[in-house]
Amino acid sequence: MEREAMEFDVVIVGGGPSGLSAAIRLKTLAAEHGHDLSVCVLEKGSEIGAHILSGAVIETRALDELIPDWRDRGAPLDTPAGKDRFLFLTKTRHVRLPAPPQMHNAGNYIVSLGNVCRWLAEQAEALEVEIYPGFAAAEVLYHEDGSVKGVATGAMGVGKDGQPTENFEPGVELHARQTIFAEGCRGSLSKGLMERFDLRKGVQPQTYGIGIKELWEVEPDKHQPGLIDHTIGWPVPRDVYGGSFQYHFGENLVAVGFVVGLDYSNPYLSPFDEFQLFKTHPAIRGTFEGGRRIAYGARALTEGGWQSLPKLTFPGGVLVGDTAGFLNVPKIKGTHTAMKSGMLAAEAVFDHLREGRTGPVIGYLAAVRDSWLGKELKQVRNIRPSFKWGMWGGLTYSALEAYVFRGAMPWTLRHHEDHAALKPAADCKPIDYPKPDGKLTFDRLSSVYLSNTNHEENQPCHLTLKNTDIPVRVNLTTFGGPEARFCPAGVYEFVDDQDSGAQRLQINFQNCVHCKTCDIKDPTQNIHWVVPQGGDGPNYPNM
Repeated sequence: MEREAMEFDVVIVGGGPSGLSAAIRLKTLAAEHGHDLSVCVLEKGSEIGAHILSGAVIETRALDELIPDWRDRGAPLDTPAGKDRFLFLTKTRHVRLPAPPQMHNAGNYIVSLGNVCRWLAEQAEALEVEIYPGFAAAEVLYHEDGSVKGVATGAMGVGKDGQPTENFEPGVELHARQTIFAEGCRGSLSKGLMERFDLRKGVQPQTYGIGIKELWEVEPDKHQPGLIDHTIGWPVPRDVYGGSFQYHFGENLVAVGFVVGLDYSNPYLSPFDEFQLFKTHPAIRGTFEGGRRIAYGARALTEGGWQSLPKLTFPGGVLVGDTAGFLNVPKIKGTHTAMKSGMLAAEAVFDHLREGRTGPVIGYLAAVRDSWLGKELKQVRNIRPSFKWGMWGGLTYSALEAYVFRGAMPWTLRHHEDHAALKPAADCKPIDYPKPDGKLTFDRLSSVYLSNTNHEENQPCHLTLKNTDIPVRVNLTTFGGPEARFCPAGVYEFVDDQDSGAQRLQINFQNCVHCKTCDIKDPTQNIHWVVPQGGDGPNYPNM
Protein backbone atom coordinates (compact mmCIF):
# COMPACT_ATOMS: atom_id res chain seq x y z
CA MET A 1 0.00 0.00 0.00
CA GLU A 2 1.32 3.43 -0.91
CA ARG A 3 1.77 5.97 1.82
CA GLU A 4 -0.29 9.12 1.76
CA ALA A 5 1.79 12.31 1.61
CA MET A 6 1.05 15.65 3.27
CA GLU A 7 2.83 18.91 2.45
CA PHE A 8 3.86 21.57 4.98
CA ASP A 9 6.26 24.44 5.10
CA VAL A 10 7.67 23.17 8.41
CA VAL A 11 7.32 19.81 10.14
CA ILE A 12 8.40 19.59 13.78
CA VAL A 13 9.22 16.16 15.21
CA GLY A 14 8.40 16.19 18.91
CA GLY A 15 5.79 17.97 21.02
CA GLY A 16 8.00 18.96 23.95
CA PRO A 17 9.02 22.46 25.09
CA SER A 18 11.46 23.10 22.24
CA GLY A 19 9.21 21.82 19.45
CA LEU A 20 6.11 23.65 20.67
CA SER A 21 8.08 26.86 21.24
CA ALA A 22 9.42 26.64 17.69
CA ALA A 23 5.89 26.16 16.35
CA ILE A 24 4.50 29.12 18.30
CA ARG A 25 7.38 31.38 17.28
CA LEU A 26 7.04 30.43 13.60
CA LYS A 27 3.34 31.23 13.51
CA THR A 28 3.84 34.44 15.49
CA LEU A 29 6.46 35.62 13.00
CA ALA A 30 4.25 34.63 10.08
CA ALA A 31 1.40 36.71 11.51
CA GLU A 32 3.67 39.69 12.15
CA HIS A 33 4.95 39.66 8.57
CA GLY A 34 1.67 38.75 6.87
CA HIS A 35 3.27 35.56 5.59
CA ASP A 36 1.29 32.34 5.18
CA LEU A 37 3.12 29.42 6.80
CA SER A 38 1.89 25.88 7.42
CA VAL A 39 3.35 24.20 10.51
CA CYS A 40 2.81 20.65 11.77
CA VAL A 41 3.94 19.01 15.04
CA LEU A 42 4.24 15.22 15.32
CA GLU A 43 4.19 13.68 18.81
CA LYS A 44 4.84 9.97 19.40
CA GLY A 45 2.97 9.96 22.72
CA SER A 46 -0.76 9.32 22.86
CA GLU A 47 -1.25 13.00 23.74
CA ILE A 48 0.95 16.04 24.22
CA GLY A 49 2.68 15.60 27.57
CA ALA A 50 2.28 11.82 27.73
CA HIS A 51 6.02 11.24 27.37
CA ILE A 52 7.19 14.42 29.12
CA LEU A 53 9.10 13.93 32.36
CA SER A 54 11.12 16.49 34.26
CA GLY A 55 11.67 17.62 37.86
CA ALA A 56 10.62 20.37 37.26
CA VAL A 57 11.54 23.86 38.36
CA ILE A 58 11.11 26.22 35.44
CA GLU A 59 12.84 29.52 34.83
CA THR A 60 10.43 31.74 32.89
CA ARG A 61 12.95 33.73 30.85
CA ALA A 62 12.15 32.04 27.54
CA LEU A 63 8.43 31.88 28.28
CA ASP A 64 8.42 35.61 29.02
CA GLU A 65 9.85 36.22 25.54
CA LEU A 66 7.62 33.72 23.76
CA ILE A 67 4.27 34.55 25.39
CA PRO A 68 4.64 37.70 27.50
CA ASP A 69 1.07 37.48 28.84
CA TRP A 70 1.31 33.84 29.89
CA ARG A 71 -0.08 34.62 33.35
CA ASP A 72 -3.25 36.11 31.87
CA ARG A 73 -3.61 33.10 29.59
CA GLY A 74 -3.72 30.68 32.53
CA ALA A 75 -0.35 28.96 32.15
CA PRO A 76 -0.08 26.19 34.77
CA LEU A 77 2.73 27.81 36.76
CA ASP A 78 1.00 27.94 40.13
CA THR A 79 3.67 27.25 42.79
CA PRO A 80 6.37 29.91 43.14
CA ALA A 81 9.76 28.58 44.21
CA GLY A 82 10.39 29.12 47.91
CA LYS A 83 13.22 28.02 50.15
CA ASP A 84 16.30 26.35 48.59
CA ARG A 85 18.12 23.68 50.60
CA PHE A 86 21.26 21.83 49.54
CA LEU A 87 22.32 18.81 51.60
CA PHE A 88 25.31 16.51 51.67
CA LEU A 89 24.31 13.02 52.83
CA THR A 90 26.33 10.34 54.54
CA LYS A 91 24.69 6.99 55.27
CA THR A 92 23.06 8.20 58.49
CA ARG A 93 23.63 11.97 58.66
CA HIS A 94 23.26 15.12 56.62
CA VAL A 95 25.09 18.42 56.44
CA ARG A 96 23.53 21.55 55.00
CA LEU A 97 25.74 23.25 52.41
CA PRO A 98 25.35 26.68 50.81
CA ALA A 99 23.39 26.34 47.59
CA PRO A 100 25.56 27.09 44.53
CA PRO A 101 24.57 30.35 42.82
CA GLN A 102 23.20 28.51 39.78
CA MET A 103 20.73 26.69 42.06
CA HIS A 104 19.09 29.80 43.50
CA ASN A 105 15.45 29.64 42.42
CA ALA A 106 13.93 32.97 43.40
CA GLY A 107 11.42 33.93 40.71
CA ASN A 108 11.11 30.38 39.35
CA TYR A 109 8.12 28.02 39.53
CA ILE A 110 7.63 24.36 40.42
CA VAL A 111 5.53 22.76 37.69
CA SER A 112 4.36 19.64 35.98
CA LEU A 113 6.22 20.00 32.70
CA GLY A 114 3.73 17.69 31.01
CA ASN A 115 0.93 20.10 31.92
CA VAL A 116 3.00 23.07 30.75
CA CYS A 117 3.42 21.34 27.38
CA ARG A 118 -0.31 20.65 27.17
CA TRP A 119 -0.91 24.37 27.70
CA LEU A 120 1.74 25.30 25.11
CA ALA A 121 -0.01 23.00 22.65
CA GLU A 122 -3.25 24.91 23.21
CA GLN A 123 -1.45 28.16 22.43
CA ALA A 124 0.03 26.61 19.29
CA GLU A 125 -3.31 25.29 18.08
CA ALA A 126 -4.86 28.72 18.61
CA LEU A 127 -2.30 29.94 16.05
CA GLU A 128 -3.42 27.16 13.65
CA VAL A 129 -0.47 24.84 14.20
CA GLU A 130 -1.55 21.31 13.27
CA ILE A 131 -0.65 18.87 16.06
CA TYR A 132 -0.81 15.10 15.56
CA PRO A 133 -0.30 13.10 18.79
CA GLY A 134 -0.01 9.34 18.53
CA PHE A 135 2.05 9.54 15.33
CA ALA A 136 5.65 8.44 15.78
CA ALA A 137 8.12 9.71 13.18
CA ALA A 138 9.94 6.51 12.25
CA GLU A 139 11.90 7.43 9.13
CA VAL A 140 13.68 10.45 7.67
CA LEU A 141 12.89 11.07 4.01
CA TYR A 142 15.50 12.46 1.61
CA HIS A 143 15.50 14.23 -1.73
CA GLU A 144 17.66 12.90 -4.55
CA ASP A 145 20.32 15.47 -3.70
CA GLY A 146 20.57 14.05 -0.15
CA SER A 147 18.77 16.88 1.64
CA VAL A 148 16.02 16.11 4.15
CA LYS A 149 12.59 15.99 2.54
CA GLY A 150 10.60 15.33 5.70
CA VAL A 151 9.66 12.29 7.77
CA ALA A 152 7.34 9.31 7.60
CA THR A 153 5.33 7.92 10.48
CA GLY A 154 5.55 4.24 11.30
CA ALA A 155 3.05 1.76 9.95
CA MET A 156 0.35 0.50 12.31
CA GLY A 157 -0.78 -3.10 12.54
CA VAL A 158 2.56 -4.82 11.84
CA GLY A 159 2.92 -8.15 13.66
CA LYS A 160 5.83 -9.49 15.69
CA ASP A 161 7.06 -11.30 12.59
CA GLY A 162 7.29 -8.01 10.70
CA GLN A 163 4.37 -8.92 8.46
CA PRO A 164 1.17 -6.86 8.05
CA THR A 165 -1.82 -8.00 10.11
CA GLU A 166 -5.48 -7.54 9.23
CA ASN A 167 -5.29 -4.15 11.00
CA PHE A 168 -2.37 -2.89 8.91
CA GLU A 169 -2.25 0.78 8.01
CA PRO A 170 0.73 2.27 6.19
CA GLY A 171 2.51 5.26 7.62
CA VAL A 172 2.08 8.79 6.34
CA GLU A 173 4.76 10.88 4.66
CA LEU A 174 5.07 14.47 5.81
CA HIS A 175 7.05 16.58 3.36
CA ALA A 176 8.44 19.93 4.44
CA ARG A 177 10.62 22.73 3.21
CA GLN A 178 12.35 22.50 6.59
CA THR A 179 12.10 19.82 9.30
CA ILE A 180 12.84 20.70 12.93
CA PHE A 181 13.94 17.72 15.03
CA ALA A 182 12.86 18.17 18.65
CA GLU A 183 12.85 14.53 19.73
CA GLY A 184 14.42 15.05 23.15
CA CYS A 185 17.41 13.18 24.52
CA ARG A 186 18.93 10.56 22.18
CA GLY A 187 16.26 10.87 19.52
CA SER A 188 16.38 7.90 17.17
CA LEU A 189 16.02 9.97 13.98
CA SER A 190 18.46 12.62 15.21
CA LYS A 191 20.98 9.89 15.99
CA GLY A 192 20.84 8.81 12.35
CA LEU A 193 21.08 12.40 11.11
CA MET A 194 24.22 12.98 13.16
CA GLU A 195 25.84 9.98 11.50
CA ARG A 196 24.65 10.79 7.97
CA PHE A 197 25.69 14.46 8.05
CA ASP A 198 28.66 13.99 10.44
CA LEU A 199 27.16 16.55 12.81
CA ARG A 200 29.43 15.55 15.69
CA LYS A 201 32.65 16.16 13.79
CA GLY A 202 35.00 18.39 15.77
CA VAL A 203 32.97 18.40 19.01
CA GLN A 204 33.40 16.47 22.22
CA PRO A 205 31.46 13.27 22.93
CA GLN A 206 28.02 13.72 24.41
CA THR A 207 27.50 12.59 27.98
CA TYR A 208 24.23 11.71 29.68
CA GLY A 209 22.47 11.05 32.94
CA ILE A 210 19.37 9.09 33.85
CA GLY A 211 16.69 10.81 35.88
CA ILE A 212 14.20 8.64 37.78
CA LYS A 213 11.18 10.34 39.29
CA GLU A 214 8.22 9.58 41.51
CA LEU A 215 5.25 11.77 42.36
CA TRP A 216 3.94 11.45 45.92
CA GLU A 217 0.88 12.70 47.72
CA VAL A 218 2.17 13.38 51.23
CA GLU A 219 0.45 14.12 54.53
CA PRO A 220 -0.68 17.78 54.68
CA ASP A 221 1.46 18.63 57.71
CA LYS A 222 4.58 17.53 55.79
CA HIS A 223 3.84 19.60 52.70
CA GLN A 224 5.70 22.91 52.30
CA PRO A 225 4.61 24.53 49.01
CA GLY A 226 7.62 25.95 47.16
CA LEU A 227 10.27 24.03 49.12
CA ILE A 228 13.17 22.89 46.92
CA ASP A 229 15.61 20.30 48.27
CA HIS A 230 18.68 18.97 46.47
CA THR A 231 21.17 16.45 47.82
CA ILE A 232 24.53 14.99 46.87
CA GLY A 233 26.48 12.15 48.42
CA TRP A 234 24.97 8.93 49.74
CA PRO A 235 23.96 6.47 48.45
CA VAL A 236 26.04 6.74 45.26
CA PRO A 237 29.82 6.20 45.60
CA ARG A 238 31.89 9.36 45.55
CA ASP A 239 33.26 8.62 42.09
CA VAL A 240 29.72 8.64 40.64
CA TYR A 241 28.03 11.87 39.55
CA GLY A 242 24.59 11.90 41.09
CA GLY A 243 22.10 13.61 43.34
CA SER A 244 18.46 14.06 44.22
CA PHE A 245 15.65 16.58 44.08
CA GLN A 246 12.46 17.12 46.06
CA TYR A 247 9.97 19.76 44.95
CA HIS A 248 6.79 20.57 46.96
CA PHE A 249 3.95 21.89 44.82
CA GLY A 250 0.22 21.65 44.12
CA GLU A 251 -2.12 19.99 46.58
CA ASN A 252 0.18 18.05 48.93
CA LEU A 253 2.33 16.85 46.03
CA VAL A 254 6.07 16.20 46.21
CA ALA A 255 8.09 15.38 43.11
CA VAL A 256 11.11 13.33 44.17
CA GLY A 257 13.81 12.02 41.91
CA PHE A 258 17.37 10.91 41.53
CA VAL A 259 19.83 11.58 38.72
CA VAL A 260 22.87 9.38 38.05
CA GLY A 261 25.50 10.29 35.47
CA LEU A 262 25.81 7.49 32.94
CA ASP A 263 29.60 7.67 32.99
CA TYR A 264 29.72 5.41 36.06
CA SER A 265 32.18 2.52 35.92
CA ASN A 266 30.78 -0.27 38.14
CA PRO A 267 28.46 -2.50 36.07
CA TYR A 268 26.78 -3.68 39.27
CA LEU A 269 25.41 -0.21 39.98
CA SER A 270 21.65 0.16 39.50
CA PRO A 271 20.34 3.76 39.24
CA PHE A 272 16.82 2.56 40.05
CA ASP A 273 17.92 0.86 43.26
CA GLU A 274 20.13 3.80 44.24
CA PHE A 275 17.01 5.96 44.07
CA GLN A 276 14.98 3.56 46.20
CA LEU A 277 17.80 3.37 48.74
CA PHE A 278 18.04 7.17 48.87
CA LYS A 279 14.46 7.43 50.13
CA THR A 280 15.39 5.43 53.25
CA HIS A 281 17.82 8.08 54.53
CA PRO A 282 16.80 9.49 57.95
CA ALA A 283 16.69 13.03 56.52
CA ILE A 284 14.46 11.96 53.61
CA ARG A 285 12.10 9.18 54.62
CA GLY A 286 9.98 11.24 57.01
CA THR A 287 8.53 13.29 54.16
CA PHE A 288 7.09 10.20 52.49
CA GLU A 289 6.09 7.97 55.40
CA GLY A 290 2.32 7.88 55.54
CA GLY A 291 2.12 9.22 51.99
CA ARG A 292 1.09 7.60 48.72
CA ARG A 293 3.15 7.16 45.56
CA ILE A 294 0.96 8.07 42.59
CA ALA A 295 3.26 8.22 39.54
CA TYR A 296 6.63 6.97 38.31
CA GLY A 297 8.84 7.53 35.29
CA ALA A 298 12.39 7.75 33.98
CA ARG A 299 14.18 9.64 31.24
CA ALA A 300 17.75 10.13 30.09
CA LEU A 301 19.03 13.69 29.94
CA THR A 302 21.78 15.22 27.83
CA GLU A 303 24.53 16.60 30.08
CA GLY A 304 27.44 17.44 27.76
CA GLY A 305 26.64 21.13 27.46
CA TRP A 306 28.47 23.71 25.36
CA GLN A 307 31.44 21.65 24.17
CA SER A 308 29.24 18.72 23.15
CA LEU A 309 26.73 20.59 21.01
CA PRO A 310 26.64 19.06 17.51
CA LYS A 311 26.37 21.05 14.33
CA LEU A 312 22.78 22.31 14.51
CA THR A 313 21.88 22.57 10.82
CA PHE A 314 22.03 20.37 7.73
CA PRO A 315 20.35 20.47 4.31
CA GLY A 316 16.63 20.50 4.99
CA GLY A 317 16.56 20.63 8.78
CA VAL A 318 17.77 21.74 12.19
CA LEU A 319 18.17 20.31 15.71
CA VAL A 320 16.67 21.91 18.84
CA GLY A 321 16.24 21.25 22.55
CA ASP A 322 17.61 18.21 24.34
CA THR A 323 18.06 16.52 20.95
CA ALA A 324 21.04 18.84 20.54
CA GLY A 325 21.89 19.05 24.25
CA PHE A 326 20.99 22.47 25.67
CA LEU A 327 20.56 21.40 29.31
CA ASN A 328 22.22 23.65 31.91
CA VAL A 329 23.53 20.97 34.27
CA PRO A 330 24.57 23.17 37.24
CA LYS A 331 21.15 24.83 37.21
CA ILE A 332 19.47 21.41 36.87
CA LYS A 333 17.22 23.08 34.30
CA GLY A 334 16.70 22.59 30.60
CA THR A 335 13.19 23.82 29.87
CA HIS A 336 14.05 27.50 29.41
CA THR A 337 17.11 26.63 27.30
CA ALA A 338 15.17 24.13 25.18
CA MET A 339 12.44 26.69 24.55
CA LYS A 340 14.96 29.38 23.62
CA SER A 341 16.71 27.05 21.17
CA GLY A 342 13.36 26.32 19.51
CA MET A 343 12.62 30.03 19.25
CA LEU A 344 16.02 30.87 17.76
CA ALA A 345 15.72 28.00 15.29
CA ALA A 346 12.24 29.20 14.31
CA GLU A 347 13.54 32.70 13.60
CA ALA A 348 16.35 31.37 11.42
CA VAL A 349 14.03 28.94 9.60
CA PHE A 350 11.44 31.68 9.02
CA ASP A 351 14.03 33.99 7.44
CA HIS A 352 15.32 31.09 5.35
CA LEU A 353 11.85 30.30 3.97
CA ARG A 354 10.67 33.88 3.54
CA GLU A 355 13.76 34.78 1.52
CA GLY A 356 13.58 31.61 -0.56
CA ARG A 357 17.06 30.41 0.28
CA THR A 358 18.41 26.98 -0.56
CA GLY A 359 20.88 24.83 1.31
CA PRO A 360 21.19 24.62 5.12
CA VAL A 361 19.61 27.28 7.31
CA ILE A 362 22.10 30.00 8.18
CA GLY A 363 22.24 32.18 11.27
CA TYR A 364 20.90 29.67 13.82
CA LEU A 365 24.23 28.75 15.42
CA ALA A 366 25.37 32.39 15.44
CA ALA A 367 22.10 33.37 17.11
CA VAL A 368 22.64 30.71 19.78
CA ARG A 369 26.19 31.92 20.45
CA ASP A 370 25.11 35.57 20.71
CA SER A 371 22.04 34.97 22.87
CA TRP A 372 21.73 34.55 26.62
CA LEU A 373 21.37 30.81 25.89
CA GLY A 374 24.87 30.53 24.45
CA LYS A 375 26.42 32.73 27.12
CA GLU A 376 24.70 30.75 29.88
CA LEU A 377 25.92 27.38 28.63
CA LYS A 378 29.44 28.57 27.86
CA GLN A 379 29.91 29.95 31.37
CA VAL A 380 29.17 26.59 33.02
CA ARG A 381 30.80 24.31 30.44
CA ASN A 382 33.41 22.91 32.85
CA ILE A 383 31.18 22.10 35.83
CA ARG A 384 29.95 18.67 34.71
CA PRO A 385 33.28 17.33 33.39
CA SER A 386 35.06 18.46 36.57
CA PHE A 387 33.36 15.62 38.42
CA LYS A 388 35.71 13.19 36.70
CA TRP A 389 37.86 14.04 39.75
CA GLY A 390 35.18 12.66 42.05
CA MET A 391 32.57 14.42 44.15
CA TRP A 392 34.94 16.50 46.27
CA GLY A 393 37.14 17.40 43.32
CA GLY A 394 34.11 18.44 41.29
CA LEU A 395 32.62 20.49 44.12
CA THR A 396 35.93 22.25 44.77
CA TYR A 397 36.45 23.07 41.11
CA SER A 398 32.82 24.18 40.71
CA ALA A 399 33.17 26.55 43.65
CA LEU A 400 36.29 28.10 42.09
CA GLU A 401 34.50 28.60 38.80
CA ALA A 402 31.39 30.05 40.43
CA TYR A 403 33.01 32.40 42.91
CA VAL A 404 36.47 33.17 41.47
CA PHE A 405 36.56 32.70 37.70
CA ARG A 406 32.79 33.37 37.27
CA GLY A 407 32.73 31.38 34.08
CA ALA A 408 35.57 33.28 32.40
CA MET A 409 38.04 30.40 32.07
CA PRO A 410 40.37 30.14 29.07
CA TRP A 411 40.16 26.33 29.06
CA THR A 412 37.49 23.74 28.35
CA LEU A 413 37.44 20.36 30.09
CA ARG A 414 36.71 17.22 28.09
CA HIS A 415 33.97 14.62 28.19
CA HIS A 416 34.28 10.90 27.46
CA GLU A 417 31.76 8.45 26.05
CA ASP A 418 29.57 6.97 28.78
CA HIS A 419 29.41 3.43 27.42
CA ALA A 420 33.19 3.17 27.40
CA ALA A 421 33.40 3.92 31.14
CA LEU A 422 32.15 0.51 32.30
CA LYS A 423 34.80 -1.74 33.80
CA PRO A 424 34.73 -5.54 33.58
CA ALA A 425 32.64 -7.08 36.35
CA ALA A 426 35.68 -8.99 37.62
CA ASP A 427 37.31 -5.67 38.50
CA CYS A 428 34.34 -4.34 40.46
CA LYS A 429 32.56 -5.06 43.71
CA PRO A 430 28.96 -6.34 43.52
CA ILE A 431 26.35 -4.13 45.20
CA ASP A 432 23.76 -5.80 47.43
CA TYR A 433 20.60 -3.67 47.39
CA PRO A 434 17.92 -4.28 50.05
CA LYS A 435 14.57 -5.73 49.04
CA PRO A 436 11.77 -3.17 48.61
CA ASP A 437 9.26 -2.82 51.43
CA GLY A 438 6.33 -1.81 49.22
CA LYS A 439 5.68 1.28 51.32
CA LEU A 440 8.67 3.57 50.81
CA THR A 441 10.72 1.51 48.36
CA PHE A 442 9.43 -0.46 45.40
CA ASP A 443 10.39 -2.89 42.65
CA ARG A 444 10.59 -2.10 38.95
CA LEU A 445 7.40 -3.76 37.82
CA SER A 446 5.12 -2.06 40.34
CA SER A 447 6.79 1.20 39.32
CA VAL A 448 6.19 0.63 35.61
CA TYR A 449 2.54 0.00 36.42
CA LEU A 450 2.29 3.57 37.77
CA SER A 451 3.76 4.96 34.53
CA ASN A 452 0.67 3.73 32.62
CA THR A 453 3.00 2.20 30.06
CA ASN A 454 1.37 0.19 27.31
CA HIS A 455 2.68 -1.35 24.10
CA GLU A 456 0.64 -3.42 21.70
CA GLU A 457 2.22 -6.85 22.16
CA ASN A 458 1.85 -8.03 18.58
CA GLN A 459 4.37 -5.65 17.03
CA PRO A 460 8.10 -5.86 16.30
CA CYS A 461 10.30 -5.22 19.31
CA HIS A 462 11.51 -1.61 19.18
CA LEU A 463 14.65 -2.45 21.20
CA THR A 464 16.70 -3.85 18.39
CA LEU A 465 20.02 -5.70 18.62
CA LYS A 466 22.71 -5.26 15.99
CA ASN A 467 24.14 -8.66 16.95
CA THR A 468 22.01 -11.16 18.88
CA ASP A 469 24.86 -13.10 20.49
CA ILE A 470 26.68 -10.10 22.01
CA PRO A 471 24.41 -9.76 25.10
CA VAL A 472 25.52 -13.15 26.43
CA ARG A 473 28.92 -13.54 24.77
CA VAL A 474 30.21 -10.10 25.80
CA ASN A 475 27.86 -8.15 28.05
CA LEU A 476 27.00 -11.00 30.41
CA THR A 477 30.38 -12.72 30.33
CA THR A 478 32.55 -9.63 30.67
CA PHE A 479 30.32 -7.01 32.28
CA GLY A 480 27.94 -9.15 34.35
CA GLY A 481 24.86 -8.28 32.28
CA PRO A 482 24.50 -4.57 33.09
CA GLU A 483 21.34 -4.27 30.95
CA ALA A 484 19.36 -5.84 33.80
CA ARG A 485 20.54 -3.06 36.15
CA PHE A 486 20.81 0.14 34.13
CA CYS A 487 17.26 -0.23 32.77
CA PRO A 488 14.76 1.34 35.23
CA ALA A 489 11.79 -0.61 33.87
CA GLY A 490 12.70 -4.31 33.96
CA VAL A 491 12.95 -4.55 30.19
CA TYR A 492 16.12 -6.67 30.10
CA GLU A 493 16.41 -10.04 31.86
CA PHE A 494 18.94 -12.85 31.55
CA VAL A 495 16.98 -16.09 31.81
CA ASP A 496 17.71 -19.79 31.37
CA ASP A 497 16.87 -21.07 27.91
CA GLN A 498 14.62 -24.13 28.25
CA ASP A 499 16.11 -25.85 25.23
CA SER A 500 19.84 -25.31 25.70
CA GLY A 501 20.04 -24.64 29.44
CA ALA A 502 22.28 -21.66 28.72
CA GLN A 503 21.33 -18.12 29.56
CA ARG A 504 19.79 -15.77 27.02
CA LEU A 505 18.65 -12.16 27.02
CA GLN A 506 14.90 -11.70 27.26
CA ILE A 507 13.61 -8.28 26.19
CA ASN A 508 10.29 -7.31 27.79
CA PHE A 509 9.68 -4.39 25.47
CA GLN A 510 6.14 -3.90 26.82
CA ASN A 511 7.72 -2.39 29.97
CA CYS A 512 9.79 0.24 28.14
CA VAL A 513 9.27 3.82 29.40
CA HIS A 514 11.31 5.26 26.50
CA CYS A 515 14.12 6.55 28.72
CA LYS A 516 16.80 5.64 26.10
CA THR A 517 19.32 4.59 28.78
CA CYS A 518 19.96 1.25 27.07
CA ASP A 519 20.84 2.94 23.78
CA ILE A 520 23.37 5.10 25.65
CA LYS A 521 24.93 2.83 28.30
CA ASP A 522 25.15 -0.53 26.52
CA PRO A 523 28.94 -1.13 26.68
CA THR A 524 29.06 -2.65 23.20
CA GLN A 525 26.59 -0.16 21.66
CA ASN A 526 24.66 -3.17 20.42
CA ILE A 527 21.20 -1.91 21.43
CA HIS A 528 19.51 0.46 18.99
CA TRP A 529 16.27 2.06 20.23
CA VAL A 530 13.69 2.83 17.55
CA VAL A 531 10.14 4.15 17.89
CA PRO A 532 7.40 1.61 18.59
CA GLN A 533 3.89 1.87 17.21
CA GLY A 534 2.56 5.44 17.49
CA GLY A 535 0.89 6.28 20.79
CA ASP A 536 2.57 3.44 22.67
CA GLY A 537 4.74 3.93 25.73
CA PRO A 538 4.14 5.71 29.04
CA ASN A 539 1.22 8.01 29.72
CA TYR A 540 2.53 10.26 32.45
CA PRO A 541 -0.02 12.18 34.54
CA ASN A 542 1.18 15.46 36.06
CA MET A 543 4.85 14.63 35.46
